Amino acid sequence: MHDQFKELDTKELKFADTVFVRDIETRVFQAIVIKCLAEIEGVALLEGNLLDNLLGREGNERIKGIHVEQDSKNHSVSIKVELNVAHGISIPQKAEEVQSKITSEVCQLTGLHVSCVHVVFKALISDTPLEQVIEEEIIKEDEEFSTEEF
Repeated sequence: MHDQFKELDTKELKFADTVFVRDIETRVFQAIVIKCLAEIEGVALLEGNLLDNLLGREGNERIKGIHVEQDSKNHSVSIKVELNVAHGISIPQKAEEVQSKITSEVCQLTGLHVSCVHVVFKALISDTPLEQVIEEEIIKEDEEFSTEEF
């Protein structure tokens, strides 16, 4: 009878009714993704909108373009990142770089499996602001119209 108790793990007696739970807030994943994106050249996260500025939202509450879904049953996480990309950069190569960087950092820091990193490119970042390009086009049209003879 005493031989049976020698094989019994003492942890089962100490922590018999204990359940260990680890929750990670979405803001933590967002911060990890932002840190990853800061190290990658040629991409930028979507900016907050006018409503965010009016309401004075700052920090992680203002983060737009990072969506996280956790699956606690499978201990995994799915991340969707919406980005702007600089003009002239290969989108497939940049997507692969972003996905691998985010996956490795999230796995290393949280211990969770990354089931999906969905990268959505929303807009191009140009060297010249869009307003300036539009203004130049309007000026060209005005010059063409004024030089035409009727």
